[in-house]
This record gives sequence, structure tokens and C-alpha cells, in this order.
Amino acid sequence: MPAVFTTPPPLDSGSRVAVVAPSRPIDEPHLDRACARLRDVFSLDPVVFESARRDWEWLRDNPAARAEDVMEAFEDPSIRGVIAVTGGDDQLRILPHLDPARLTASPTRFFGFSDNDNLRLFLWTHGVVSYGATLHPTLTVDPELHPYVERYLRRAFFERSIGVVEPAPEWTDDWFDFDTEEPREWHDNPGRTWRGDERVTGRLWGGSFSILKWHLQTDRYLPDPEELDGAVLALETSEDVPLPREVRYTLRSMGERGLLARFDGLVVGRPRTYSPGLEWEPPADYGAQLRAEVLSVLDAYNPDATAVFDVEFGHADPTVPLPLGAKATLDPTVERLRID
Repeated sequence: MPAVFTTPPPLDSGSRVAVVAPSRPIDEPHLDRACARLRDVFSLDPVVFESARRDWEWLRDNPAARAEDVMEAFEDPSIRGVIAVTGGDDQLRILPHLDPARLTASPTRFFGFSDNDNLRLFLWTHGVVSYGATLHPTLTVDPELHPYVERYLRRAFFERSIGVVEPAPEWTDDWFDFDTEEPREWHDNPGRTWRGDERVTGRLWGGSFSILKWHLQTDRYLPDPEELDGAVLALETSEDVPLPREVRYTLRSMGERGLLARFDGLVVGRPRTYSPGLEWEPPADYGAQLRAEVLSVLDAYNPDATAVFDVEFGHADPTVPLPLGAKATLDPTVERLRID
């Protein structure tokens, strides 16, 4: 991994935060709602850049302009944080237009997940820690911001580290209806599942399963294999809800390439099982099936790895803005996950 990782300095009350669209745009009401929560809940000053006001057709046709917005936001000395409006499915196309020197000369806290894991993995390769949150849905869903989300966003915005990631008391993957504003149905948290008995610490690398597949397929933005030695693989399956065996196939390929054995630990997010327009109906035990497939690959290629499943990051709610590049400590003896 890079010899030195930089955790960009935390924000302060009143800090200016750039709002950019390196993937897709969001509707104006969602943009306004999220910016209002940045101001009212966190006392931050959102600065909406050009890309965040553009429509999807323009963003699709101008990946270089999207990249330029990100770089200009990083370079602006008055900007303390950069947050993506939402995810998407083609951020990979902006990566050739990024100049690493412009991003690392003035490290700035970047917030994004899902498709934005493309940019976060790019930053990882250049030694910059980044955080997993977007304007939408992180700051738009629910009549009021969930207290668990607010607690960990405050840490990501204003503190040097996330600290101990406590299990949330409840979870949901219900779709929030913005027309009715009806509260979603929440379920008691059944807890996490741990594998192994060794306490491990390593830099987090990974993110959304779809994005990891793209990076493995393109093989243009991966770190050198030895840079992953001792790292902790973060993995979540997003609203794509892939077949569990598809996850096994990809992890198996990582095993055959000698990549999977380099990780000391694995953190798996609680999977989302509902998404409008999904082409198949996930079974009630989807999470258990996914866990079984992942464990089967670990048994074959990395039997000594410590792993924890159903962690609060990814596309089920509530979430922690898991920072790629930060050090994660997995301690199965006390079932504790800490991010420093």
C-alpha cells in the first residue's frame, strides 16, 4: 500500500463543502433537502458546483468536466470537504481524466459511496482516505435524519477518526416514498456474525461489489498486489442485489490471482434485498446465503482471515460512512470493530 496515507483534516462548524456530481445528478428538491440538512443539522455551508446542476445527458457526455469539478473542488483553499450528490453506474469513465497531483496537493475530505467508490479507490491508490456518504440518499431519506446516521456523520465530518462502530439497534432496506413521507418499516438488528479468533488491524480497501468487479476487470486502477498485504477488505453488495454465487465467483477469482490471501480481514456490509425494478426476488435468507458463499471462499483461499458480517455500511440503512484507507481493527474476542 502507499507508504503514507493522509487523512484530510476534519471540518469545522461553518466549513464550506463542495457539492459535485461525479456520477449522476439528483432532482432539485432532493438537492435542496440535502443541502438544508447540511446547514441545519451540521452547520456546514454547501457550495453547489456546476456538475450538480447539470442533467444526466450532459453528465453522461462530459466525463472530463465531471472530473474537472472534483479537482477544482479539491484545489479550492476555501473548501474543506467534497460530497457527491449520489451514485450511478459510469464513474469509471472519469478516472482517466483525473490528475492525481491536483487531488493530493491539498488533501480534502471526500464523501461518496456506491459508484463513487471508483473515485475512492483511485484516492486510496494515491494515499488519501475518503468517506462513504452521499447527499442522496444519506441526507435525504426519512422525515428526520436517523440518529445513528447523524452520530457517525458527525464523526466523519468533524473528528479525526470514526472510532468504535457500534451495531445499530434497528435496520431497514425499505424504499422511502418521498411523495408520502411515510416512515419506513424498521426491524430489530439481529446482530453481526464473526469468523476467526485473531485480532487484526489493516487499511480498509474495497467498497461496492459492482465497483470492485469493474476495477478487477479493467485492471488499470488496482494497487500493486503487495500494497494490499495486511489490508482489510470491505465489501457490500448495493441495490444490485447480486446472486450470492456471483459474489463467490468474483472472490474465487481474486483467490486464484493471489489477491484474496493478502488481506488479514474482511468487513461485509448488511446486504440490501429490495430495489425497485430488480429482475429477481431475493429469498428471505439472502444474507445467510451470501455469508455462506463468502465463507466458502475464505475457507479455500484465506482460512486465517478474521471476518465480520452485517456491518452498518453500504445500501441498507442506517449506515456508517466507512472510510477507505483508514485503519480498521477487527477484534472477534470482544466482537468490536474500530476505525482509526
